[in-house]
Amino acid sequence: MIVKPFEQIVAEHGPMVLRVCRAVLGPADAEDAWSETFLAALKAYPGLPADANVQAWLVTIAHRKAVDVTRAQARRPVPVGEIPDRPGHADTRDGDLWEALARLPDKQRAAVAYHYLAGLPYREIAEITGGSTDAARRAAADGIKALRATYPLEGAHS
Repeated sequence: MIVKPFEQIVAEHGPMVLRVCRAVLGPADAEDAWSETFLAALKAYPGLPADANVQAWLVTIAHRKAVDVTRAQARRPVPVGEIPDRPGHADTRDGDLWEALARLPDKQRAAVAYHYLAGLPYREIAEITGGSTDAARRAAADGIKALRATYPLEGAHS
């Protein structure tokens, strides 16, 4: 079997990995997570078995990088110009899709990103996130249901 050059792997799977990173982390941190994903993949690529599912392997790495970014963000203080008198409630219908995705619980957001953006089957999502296939399917379904309720498609009829 001929092993593809790593540059070809990046060209083929890079856009999908970036979409997954954006869906899981948001636009601000997606490119850094994408870069970290492919740096880690480059180091590990020579040892990848010839029959490996490269797409699932890359999503697994992206998942781990997203977890690292999320943990790092939790440790950082968030600067604010003014402290509001009361918490605001943004309406996701007035925002973009990322705001709607960001409101989903982590497992739902990951399941939606990995299934609908990366095209992974629920079995592989379960392996990545550490749950069962049924739990991955349920998380994706619940996430899509919540997205449809908070971010309706234009021109869609109820």
